[in-house]
Amino acid sequence: MKMYVKFDFNTLCMKVLEEKLKDQGLNYRLLNFGEVELFESFTEEQCKAFKENLEDYGIEIIESHKTALVQKIKDVITEFLSSDEAVPVKASIYISEKLNHSYGHLSNVFSDAAHTSIENFIIIQKIEYAKELIISKRYSLTEVAQKLNYSSVAHLSTQFKNLTGVTPSYFQKIISKRRKVQQYDKHYSKAV
Repeated sequence: MKMYVKFDFNTLCMKVLEEKLKDQGLNYRLLNFGEVELFESFTEEQCKAFKENLEDYGIEIIESHKTALVQKIKDVITEFLSSDEAVPVKASIYISEKLNHSYGHLSNVFSDAAHTSIENFIIIQKIEYAKELIISKRYSLTEVAQKLNYSSVAHLSTQFKNLTGVTPSYFQKIISKRRKVQQYDKHYSKAV
């Protein structure tokens, strides 16, 4: 039996972070986008232990302001794309307003640190999200295109193929065939 779950990475990370901060006995306040304000300092040993605890969950402490800003940009993009409600503004305006910086500044910082543009990163994230939506089988390609703010299925299809090498409809067929093979294997293994 398979079960599909939907989860919010930001909420998940914040919960883990909160648990680990409590375990450490630190006095803190969680801020937006992975920021933590500590009301006390901790020793080098405590810091090292805390870092190691977080690494088990794929969370790392960012020490450079530039790297922190890049992570905030990525978090805002994820929030923008995964919102269940249609966001009526362009991604550039949304990111700029959320982070209270000019888009030009954010774009320059992101490109310097990530070696790709924000626009490229958004396209990559949109296609990854499109794959998730297609795999979930809850949405038609038209609905996926609308959910991800594409002007048409053709536009989604072009970007999808440029990034993955296959069209979304072909990707659907591959997923469907895999499911049939898995069902056959499961049925056949029970019969034997």
